[in-house]
Amino acid sequence: MTTATKSTTPPARDRLLAQLDTAQTWDVVVIGGGATGLGTAVDAAARGYRTLLIEAADFAKGTSSRATKLVHGGVRYLAQGNISLVREALHERGLLGRNAPHVVWPLGFVVPAYNLLDQPFYGIGLKMYDMLAGRLNLAPSRSLSRAQALADAPTLAPEVGGHRLRGGILYYDGQFDDARLAVTLARTLFDLGGVAVNYMAVTGLNQSNGRIDGVTARDVLSGTSFVLRARCVVNATGVWVDEVRRMEDRAARPIVAPSQGVHLTLPRDFLPGDKAILIPKTDDGRVLFVVPWNGHTIVGTTDGPRADLPLEPDASREDVDFILRTAGRYLSRKPSRSDVTSVWAGLRPLVKAAGEGATKTLSREHTILVSNAGLVTVTGGKWTTYRRMAQDVMDTILREHRLPHAPCRTESLALHGAGAAPDPRAPAGTPDAYYGSDLPALRALPGAENMLVPASGLSEAHVRFAARYELARTAEDVLARRNRALFLDSAAAVRAAPAVARILAEELGHDGAWQRQTVSDFERTARQYRLDD
Repeated sequence: MTTATKSTTPPARDRLLAQLDTAQTWDVVVIGGGATGLGTAVDAAARGYRTLLIEAADFAKGTSSRATKLVHGGVRYLAQGNISLVREALHERGLLGRNAPHVVWPLGFVVPAYNLLDQPFYGIGLKMYDMLAGRLNLAPSRSLSRAQALADAPTLAPEVGGHRLRGGILYYDGQFDDARLAVTLARTLFDLGGVAVNYMAVTGLNQSNGRIDGVTARDVLSGTSFVLRARCVVNATGVWVDEVRRMEDRAARPIVAPSQGVHLTLPRDFLPGDKAILIPKTDDGRVLFVVPWNGHTIVGTTDGPRADLPLEPDASREDVDFILRTAGRYLSRKPSRSDVTSVWAGLRPLVKAAGEGATKTLSREHTILVSNAGLVTVTGGKWTTYRRMAQDVMDTILREHRLPHAPCRTESLALHGAGAAPDPRAPAGTPDAYYGSDLPALRALPGAENMLVPASGLSEAHVRFAARYELARTAEDVLARRNRALFLDSAAAVRAAPAVARILAEELGHDGAWQRQTVSDFERTARQYRLDD
């Protein structure tokens, strides 16, 4: 396994902006700070190219902080017969667990069997899942008796629809923290000599002799504009790729059919063990996950079309009620709206397929387009395959003869923070474990014992670390993505916002007016994460 050449602290924002305000030409400018954009920038920098990533909001603000927190091959795609996609995703799952063990860890799933044929049917399918993973398989699947299934998932309903629980299948997939992996990739990019800037919005694509040779961008925080020259521009903006494509061609036909997924967060006692539950086929053919995560229980997800593209999508009452109703069928304790500590929605960039209307039938496989003027657009895919998507983007660029050849180096690239000996005080899957080799530096900061949000493990030291080392600029950056308080307990996050703002103001040199504004902005966002009874 190779590592980034050094561990680099990102410069202060004024120094970052100074690097942009020059006449230098970047080899690669990536637009979009989600999974695909960050992965592409890391791949480019690892090959030795001068690389800049710019994001209009915060890293992983959109889709990439709203996943089901699973690094998986996709049991659903196995059932659809998409063997190649499952094999690729399982391979990438194994690589990610090896390259970022502080952010990714194995998780057991119980698939309950209520009908006579469930156990052999799912058992055979999941043995194939093991086989497709090959030498990177996490652990072999196995059959469970009724008693074993209830021991591993004690809140499973003993009976569903008049059918008694017969047993189940236990198999393993990966779990992760999506926003923390995004921050890890941004730190890795700096370690490799690249640059990442959040709150930098692209306002136009520049052309010379019919070829795109850079972008114009505006610093959202100061209003300053920049002209950024580049040999290649990559559009990796997820569900928003068509907006960037229309900067080049106003008549560009949309290539993304957005789908919205909704998740609910419940208290830990809805799933008190260390295993997840997978219901492979709900009443309408969707998959339901009940997953332990950061001391809470996540339930989801829905999958439905959405025509608009808000940065903060809201969860419909219909989706929430569907999840509560379906989870209530399979759990011994039925969750209600009053049990939900947070609700969140995310938009998925499904690639359009002609003639297919239901989003659950559209593909998550990624698509790469190169326009006549040279804009490289990538969309589709999922977090699990982000590294492969990035490799394919860079290989496409090389085939277009835009850059001198250099091989991909990310298959064995340890991401920032990997390689530290496990800390018994921070076991896998806990908030401090995500920092890996940075954990001693975090614990050395003032306020390590001053807990701000016990539900998410957020301390004063975490806020200071986010400001100094992780480019956090707002209360939301800290409470939603550097720490997951907003996704775990929205009410607790709102209560902590004034203290977070005060600490950020100390670190970043802001006044009282700024503190009040960032708290107000966060409270406005947080309203969408709570349910009204």
